[in-house]
Amino acid sequence: MTAPAHPIKLYRVLLSGHSHRVALFLSLLGLPFEPVDVDFAGGEHKRLPFLQLNRFGQVPVIQDGDLTLADSNAILVYLASRYGQGRWLPTDPVGLAQVQRWLSAAAGPLAYGPCAARLIKVFNAPLNADEVIARAHGLFTVLDAELEGRRFLLGEAPSIADVALYTYTSHAPEGGVSLQPYPQVRAWLARIEALPGFIPMRRTAVGLQA
Repeated sequence: MTAPAHPIKLYRVLLSGHSHRVALFLSLLGLPFEPVDVDFAGGEHKRLPFLQLNRFGQVPVIQDGDLTLADSNAILVYLASRYGQGRWLPTDPVGLAQVQRWLSAAAGPLAYGPCAARLIKVFNAPLNADEVIARAHGLFTVLDAELEGRRFLLGEAPSIADVALYTYTSHAPEGGVSLQPYPQVRAWLARIEALPGFIPMRRTAVGLQA
């Protein structure tokens, strides 16, 4: 599928890792997009008209022509299927299942581990720091073992699985989670950052990066 006739509109919060994973993938695909910053602190995401875009009141949301789509992982699947030219989402049953496994990890242990730890430091979320940091280290221990002998999560080529897990892993130190014990994870992050079209998310001077 060729690029859309008009830039894809991306409703985002600048410091949201969920928003960044979509912006990152749009950039990796070379797709033009128009960012629309949502006033998270002012509660814009919980009021009309934003709730007409996503009734869950969450970012990111994209608008691609007549299509409005929410949920970062769902957006990754859509973009890969429509514009990825077969490179970012496998079509065979095993490959699809492997991607789904990592998307589930992004929505589960990543969200409730390093993402939650970062929420405490960046957004003052009332969460148990010891609990979420321990969960983050549990995830990174698995991730480090899985990456042994692999360039990316599914093998030699990157997929949306890598995009889904990149941002909150990279920014884990902002939540007080050290990446030093995980050499395979750090090498994997560097490989993603070397991809053509990579764009970073702004870092915040909190946690281990204070």
